[in-house]
Amino acid sequence: MAIFKPAAIGSRPRWQRWIWLVCGAIFLAIGVIGIVLPVLPTTPFVLLAAYCISRGSQRYEQWLLTHHRFGPMVRDWRANRAVPLRAKQFALVMMILSSALAWWMMPVQVRWIPGIFCTGVAAWLWSLPTSREPS
Repeated sequence: MAIFKPAAIGSRPRWQRWIWLVCGAIFLAIGVIGIVLPVLPTTPFVLLAAYCISRGSQRYEQWLLTHHRFGPMVRDWRANRAVPLRAKQFALVMMILSSALAWWMMPVQVRWIPGIFCTGVAAWLWSLPTSREPS
């Protein structure tokens, strides 16, 4: 398994490492919110968080890679650049349900916005390679 290794973290100034860590924490928080809020996709935000965290701290990167929920997702992405079929299917169903709910609950003028964003995310997600075995 090829694990992505950024340039030496220690060679970056401390303020840059903190910026990467703060951005990673924000994206991870959005990904966690996406677990319970179907309009937000979890996987892209967790992968973005892993990218940022890998540039800020080896210790926090290790924590994320060994996390029971997020670690397999990040490791599989880094090794295969692919998303499991089950994750794609689940994401699609949740985006359809959340877009339908938004259509029903939102004002007429803006009810199409979640559907447009979910369509874009779904198109991007399904354009990625599909891994053979889920992690």
